[in-house]
Amino acid sequence: MWPVYVINMADNQRRMTKAARALEVAGIPFERFDAIVGRDISAARISEVYDANANRRVFRHPLLPGELGCYLSHIALWQKIVEGGHDGAFLLEDDFEAQSHLKAVLSKLSKDDRPWDLVKLYARRPAAKVVASEKLVEGVDLVEPYQIPNTTLGYAIRRSAAEKLLPASIPFARPIDEDHKRFWEHGLNVRLVVPPPLTLGEESETGDTIASARQVLRGGLRQGLRNLRYRLNYRWNLFLARRGGIK
Repeated sequence: MWPVYVINMADNQRRMTKAARALEVAGIPFERFDAIVGRDISAARISEVYDANANRRVFRHPLLPGELGCYLSHIALWQKIVEGGHDGAFLLEDDFEAQSHLKAVLSKLSKDDRPWDLVKLYARRPAAKVVASEKLVEGVDLVEPYQIPNTTLGYAIRRSAAEKLLPASIPFARPIDEDHKRFWEHGLNVRLVVPPPLTLGEESETGDTIASARQVLRGGLRQGLRNLRYRLNYRWNLFLARRGGIK
């Protein structure tokens, strides 16, 4: 099986304990990865990795410190994958619940030879519209979703995809999951496991989550117009991409 990395902030031992227990029960070896904490990133480093001007053009709101740290944590793991000896890896964020078919899915994906770059292991609406579907393991399908789901709770990524993403990801202007949704920008072939082998766990008992922090940015006519512009742009480009109009 490819390596399994669990992204975890050092001050959130509760989540790490729960994630470790779930993987140990499933018989899945893993390595903890010390997440990059957004609030600890220096202003100089932020200016290197985050394009605020592009953000105003291509996303709905300025990125939050947590979104910066999240993206940089995934980038650091992509680098680790590229430098390692495996053909790919599984990246899990620590707030997940493991389903009974997780190990079978990870084992199969580690040797699967279909032409995907990245496979999402979780989606809030896994039964949404799909482009194509194939059997992965008994009772589980590998599908190409029409619209790539949000969140990076867990995914498989090939080393070749990490090599492709690394030079194109800095500076970034959107959250990592929003960049994944625009698969046409980096030529990514993204799939989804249905039913997902991961589900979203409980929210942390302490600290603000990215989702709750985003709530502060919602409201007002200007923000509403920016949100609408983003959604329309995304849906139009998705429509073109699925019909071969964007390469």
